[in-house]
Amino acid sequence: MTTQAYSTDEIITIAAARLLRNRAVCFVGIGLPSTAANLARLTHAPDIVLIYESGPIGAKPLVLPLSIGDGNLAETAETVVSTPEIFRYWLQGGRVDVGFLGAAQIDRFANINTTVIGDYKKPSTRLPGAGGAPEIASCAGEVVLVLKQSARSFVKKLDFVTSVGHLDGGDARKRLKLPGKGPVAVVTDLCVMEPALETRELTVTRLHPGITREKVTNATGWEIRFAETVGETGLPTTAELETLRDLERRTKLAHGQATAG
Repeated sequence: MTTQAYSTDEIITIAAARLLRNRAVCFVGIGLPSTAANLARLTHAPDIVLIYESGPIGAKPLVLPLSIGDGNLAETAETVVSTPEIFRYWLQGGRVDVGFLGAAQIDRFANINTTVIGDYKKPSTRLPGAGGAPEIASCAGEVVLVLKQSARSFVKKLDFVTSVGHLDGGDARKRLKLPGKGPVAVVTDLCVMEPALETRELTVTRLHPGITREKVTNATGWEIRFAETVGETGLPTTAELETLRDLERRTKLAHGQATAG
């Protein structure tokens, strides 16, 4: 383990990356999910297969992509197929093990909003939209969600349901005959949550180092539940921190956000 200081961005990325197993086929969203997935590829999961919505399969980007259309994804992929093939053959065909997504809002059953904040017709903020998230949330073998935690993002009621998690809980996904398991974990900068076995309501199972239950409660817009036994996220290792920081340094250089000196 390490005694180095680390940021909240680093602990959320590292905690999320650890959930990805080697050789899994992972459908990746841009932002924190992409950072975590590529960190996993560069550390404990070198044979993970990263798929992006634009068609790259087995992408091994040298730097973090700016978007799903970033040329670095196609240039480093084992192959590139059409977007319809990605969705119909890979995702809807049951060939994606993990969908890795972010969100602007999430509720207690891990339904997510990436469409608007506020009233749909006159929103205070218009978000990027659904993209492929509804299909990923419905069809991937399982889903991992990654987002920073606050009472504004972890809300009692979503302003718009973009992608389903566990709907209203219980066996709702089964009743709708959705093929995937849905969200199996939500990773934030404070903790890790998992759906309760029967109700499917998100429950805190691990706190990050130095984070209290009170802090998690204050950053959640509903009465958050804690598991009977709550563990603690392991500290970032030196190797994880160095790999992540080098990846981000290369990315900034490539995108003109930093100088070599």
